[in-house]
Amino acid sequence: MSYLTVPLNASHKKKNFTCGKKLLDDYLHAQAKQDVKRRLSACFTLADEEDNVQGYYTLSSASIERKLLPEEVIKKMPPSYENLPATLLGRLAIDTTCVGQGLGKLLLMDALKRSLNTSSSSVGSMAVIVDPIDQDAVKFYKKYGFILLPDSGKMFISMETLSGLF
Repeated sequence: MSYLTVPLNASHKKKNFTCGKKLLDDYLHAQAKQDVKRRLSACFTLADEEDNVQGYYTLSSASIERKLLPEEVIKKMPPSYENLPATLLGRLAIDTTCVGQGLGKLLLMDALKRSLNTSSSSVGSMAVIVDPIDQDAVKFYKKYGFILLPDSGKMFISMETLSGLF
C-alpha cells in the first residue's frame, strides 16, 4: 500500500515549519518525536526533496461515546458498546509556504485512507474523529463529509462512508 506520507523520522527538518497556528507548530517542533516514542500517536509527514516538512498529521486510537453519535450510526452498532472504537486524527497542518497547493486535501485523504486500511486489517475502528482547532478547521472538515457532533465540538466520518470513498 503506498501513501503520500512517511512516518516522522530523524532526517525530517522540522525547525522552519510554520502553519500559522502556534499550537500545531509547537507540537511538531517540540512534542511529536516524544509522542511517537511513547506510542501516544503516529506522526506522518510530507517533506520536500531536502526533507523540509511541508505538512504533517497524527493518528492515534480513541473511542467515542455512543450517545454522541447520530441515531443512524448508533442503530448499526451493537448495544453493548457504550464507547465505540475510533481513530483520532489529532493534528493536521500545512506549512504556510505550501498554502493553496491542495496539500491539506492530500494529507487528509492520506490520513483517511491509512485509517480505513488499518481499521480493516489491524485495529478495529468504526470512524475517524477530529477535534477542530477553530472554525476554519470545522469548515475544512465539513467540506469533506465530516459531521459535527452536538455538544462535543468533535466531528466524525464513518469507516462505512470512507469505504465508499476509497
